[in-house]
Amino acid sequence: MKIYLSIILLALLSTPIQSDEFAATLKIAEQGNASAQYNLGLMYATGEGVPENDKTAVKWYQKAAEQGYAPAQYDLGYRYSVGQDVPKNNKTAVIWYIKAAEQGHGEAQTNLGLIYATGDGVPKNFKTAAMWWTKAAEQGYAVAQTNLAVLHDNGDGVPENDITAAMWATKAAEQGNKNAQFNLGDMYAKGDGVPKNFKTAAMWWTKAAEQGYASAQYSLGLTYANGDGMPESYMKAYVWWSMAKASGHEKAQRSIDIIKEKMAKTQIAEAQLIAAKCYESDYKDCY
Repeated sequence: MKIYLSIILLALLSTPIQSDEFAATLKIAEQGNASAQYNLGLMYATGEGVPENDKTAVKWYQKAAEQGYAPAQYDLGYRYSVGQDVPKNNKTAVIWYIKAAEQGHGEAQTNLGLIYATGDGVPKNFKTAAMWWTKAAEQGYAVAQTNLAVLHDNGDGVPENDITAAMWATKAAEQGNKNAQFNLGDMYAKGDGVPKNFKTAAMWWTKAAEQGYASAQYSLGLTYANGDGMPESYMKAYVWWSMAKASGHEKAQRSIDIIKEKMAKTQIAEAQLIAAKCYESDYKDCY
């Protein structure tokens, strides 16, 4: 299995801010209140209650972060890691992420684990990545759980343990993480860390496929083509391989060509109609 390179994005304000609320926040922020300074940064970043100004937003985040306010430290870490409103600088990102992560900030722990796993701004170190992902995973962060499962599956930075890998993959999959759902499907198909069960594998692949995950769509097509865990159905195999092809899977077209030779022209025509409906409904109407 592979590590999923997904930095957790910033969560910005979604509730409209009134001008009097901005004035009150500004007053408290100028008195040195870290939480108010951070919220003021959010207001400037989103243009809520004040004209949008990214430079001023960063200034207030910096003030809050320097007082040890973890959300602001995480915010700065993220911005430096992607170069949003500040020059991209992974070493500076790591400094701020560590400050937030050491206070138990789950998103910072998750992103810090990714940086150590990839060696982006720090020496590559799977053991340190595993440490930070474990902290975030134990708080329920699905991305950390997914990647921690991969480390245990591969034996990178932690002892190889299929059962532990399956445990973490299950926790993430149950939260709807499509990467974990695909990996868990593979585990059930192979019997890695869980009893071999093609029906359960197909269930998890279905969940990931319906979220647009190309490899899951392809694997689901295989289950229908072979009758493994699902009743054999060339039409359904055709539909899911068509989705996989649209999602960029390299093997999908070859599989479609092979299965078409086993289908009547009327079946192909019907499968194409279902595939179009499936794609247009964002995978909600595929049967």
